Amino acid sequence: MSGPAISKHLRVLEKAGLIARGRQAQWRPSRLRPHSFKAAADWLETYRRFWEESFTRLDDYLEQLQKKERKHGDKK
Repeated sequence: MSGPAISKHLRVLEKAGLIARGRQAQWRPSRLRPHSFKAAADWLETYRRFWEESFTRLDDYLEQLQKKERKHGDKK
């Protein structure tokens, strides 16, 4: 990964509040902001549960369709 690409990624993380960047002479040290990661993880967990439940309902629906198809296929 190139230096500019790393800088761009760090800027995105900083803008999101996930890291804090400082300046010491020519160095730009970065620190993780753990509280921000916790908030992001909590937010992502909500969507993970949503999608898991949605896929479970879709699985159930598809299973019902397959059972109906098998019933109707046996009658032909």
